[in-house]
Amino acid sequence: MTIPEAIRRRVETLRAEIQHHNYRYHVLDDPEVPDAEYDRLLRELQTLEAEHPDLVTPDSPTQRVGARPLPEFREVRHRVPMISLDNAMSDDELAGFHRRILSALQSEAPILYTAEPKLDGLALSLRYEHGRLVQAATRGDGSKGEDVTHNVRTIPNVPLSLLGADWPEVLEVRGEVYMTRAGFSRLNTAMERRGERPFANPRNAAAGSLRQLDPRVTATRPLKFCCYGWGEVSSSPGESQFEMLGRLAGWGIPISRELRRVSGLAGCRDYFEDLGRRRDALDYDIDGVVFKLDALAARQGLGATSHHPRWAVARKFPAQEELTLVEAVEFQVGRTGAVTPVARLKPVQVGGVTVSNATLHNMDEVIRKDVRIGDTVVVRRAGDVIPEVARVVIERRPDDAGAVVLPTQCPVCGADVIRPEGEAIARCTGGLYCPAQRKESLKHFASRRAMDIEGLGDKLIEQLVDLDWIHEPADLYHLTQARLAGLERMGDKSAANLIEALERSKETSFARFIFALGIREVGESTAQALAERFDGIESLMRVQETDFTRERGLKGVGRETAEGLHRFLSEHPDLGAEGDLAGAEGDLADWLAGLGIRGLSRARAVRLVERFGSLPALRAAELQDLYFNSARLVEGIGPVVAAHIAGFLAQVHNREAIERLLAAGIHWPAPERASAESVQRPLDGLTFVITGTLSRPREEIKEWLQGLGAKVTGSVSRNTHYLLAGDEAGSKLAKAQALGVRVLDEAGLAALLEQG
Repeated sequence: MTIPEAIRRRVETLRAEIQHHNYRYHVLDDPEVPDAEYDRLLRELQTLEAEHPDLVTPDSPTQRVGARPLPEFREVRHRVPMISLDNAMSDDELAGFHRRILSALQSEAPILYTAEPKLDGLALSLRYEHGRLVQAATRGDGSKGEDVTHNVRTIPNVPLSLLGADWPEVLEVRGEVYMTRAGFSRLNTAMERRGERPFANPRNAAAGSLRQLDPRVTATRPLKFCCYGWGEVSSSPGESQFEMLGRLAGWGIPISRELRRVSGLAGCRDYFEDLGRRRDALDYDIDGVVFKLDALAARQGLGATSHHPRWAVARKFPAQEELTLVEAVEFQVGRTGAVTPVARLKPVQVGGVTVSNATLHNMDEVIRKDVRIGDTVVVRRAGDVIPEVARVVIERRPDDAGAVVLPTQCPVCGADVIRPEGEAIARCTGGLYCPAQRKESLKHFASRRAMDIEGLGDKLIEQLVDLDWIHEPADLYHLTQARLAGLERMGDKSAANLIEALERSKETSFARFIFALGIREVGESTAQALAERFDGIESLMRVQETDFTRERGLKGVGRETAEGLHRFLSEHPDLGAEGDLAGAEGDLADWLAGLGIRGLSRARAVRLVERFGSLPALRAAELQDLYFNSARLVEGIGPVVAAHIAGFLAQVHNREAIERLLAAGIHWPAPERASAESVQRPLDGLTFVITGTLSRPREEIKEWLQGLGAKVTGSVSRNTHYLLAGDEAGSKLAKAQALGVRVLDEAGLAALLEQG
């Protein structure tokens, strides 16, 4: 069937627009349109290509999802060898490199170099023919590598076709595939949640991701590409490295934003020292700086050895890994109550810094790495900021190496340490009482969304704690104006205002009070749900972890099977009367199993008979009593949150801290229990999400909607009834549209309320 010319033109226009936006987003980090508009363009292109498969080309933006798995990687021979760089491990060696350049060139003019970070990733070659990506290969042994084209097509910032029209017919681009620290962290977190072994570092993660036989796996990994040079080019690349990299960037190839042109040895040293100072702030790992002679013509006379070019050098940073001994393991308590194992090490120089402590992150990491007291370990400066134990040298383990055991009580306050199922981090339950958490607990307690104590800012709280005036929230209500007025930059007026604010905060709501306690995982919505479910704090403090969820139905019986049986019994009330079953033991189970209901085996039928005893009882059962499910005491509170709530409230010191707050005068209105005749609130049972800029602050609108009976959550899901969207709505709007969630503006919400 002939494809209309208008369709062809639209497809080309969409591809050009999407390619332009990919370049702005992935290369320049300066997007022009919101995600929703980009998604709309991509969906339109996907639809047109699905309707007209002949229009699909390998370089279409829709083809990044990954091809079918490969049986193996093909070998690729590099037309221009991918040789390594020589290393300069010290300033003297860098000076030696510069002297050799001066000697070879015999030039009076200043020597210009290009300078850029040496990324810690995997070398890659991209081959473009007539502006389209046709092949991608790893460096391998330098002369031949592996064909990873299908995988590289999934990397978002690798252009499938070049921008512009002045590119060479053949262009082979050289660069590095890497993973940002943020992307690496997200990947490892996701892998741990799936029970998979996480990667040791971003470089291993990038290499492992690129060499997946299934490109669909690579497509899920947060890989990036950065170009640093080129191989085969069908036309002259220009006069300098700096100029050529600029041209590559103009064709859509990502280059380093740290690329600079520097003059002489002094310029190299200045760049190296400057990047070294800023290294910790970068979101990717680097192990040095690469300096290349900028003038391409001058390179010809210098040539190369069999291993490296004579016109380039990598000035390496000091070693980032060293061996040392684990002398002890202690546990620190962070400001949020996280109990973290810390290795006390025999002091060692790592990256120019003496390291005597290293984080072990959590007990899962201790177990995974099998760290024991007395072990010889490899220590790495993670991101060159926080030292970490990278791995254990098992061969050097002494016979008396001691196991690391998580404490059951907080080493700071003595409260119970709990680790809810499914969480990697153990936490102190001291909360309001634990000195390690004191400042953060008080800041949260006084915040606008909690007790809303105006004038009690972070700096003042830190000052009051440092002066040892405050140990817990109740102490705030015993401060006096005279005492506060003596503080630096306070004065009588400010002190009086703060005392008035403290007095006003005593009258609050039960939900705000619950939120102010700072119970782990209890946000405003959960606090509101708890306040609606319980009569008061005394009732809440009696709750047990197991009270929040209860199992119903029969294990092994799924919802689909239960629905089939429930529907059949409702539609056929006269079938299977007990008198028709001959009264023999097992007849009812046989009869149920013979109904032909999907999933209702005889074994499940027997369990149903054992549970309900008779057919009338089975007919009278509610649907949720037939299939296995967990009913929740409070909507949204599952096992993890329940463990945090019950664990917090079970601690004697937390209960005493709450009692002291009540004794200080904090109170809230008694709950109003609706009578049977009361009018239902207009938004009861409806779930809202708010996004964009509206006529009032979101928090104010949220509280208003909750007062009308709505549940307000932070993310869109299939359970969301309405999205209230203002100006500049972003990804939540796109997700709502994709899920078919109804979107309202403020006028639409007003109309909904008018309808009742």
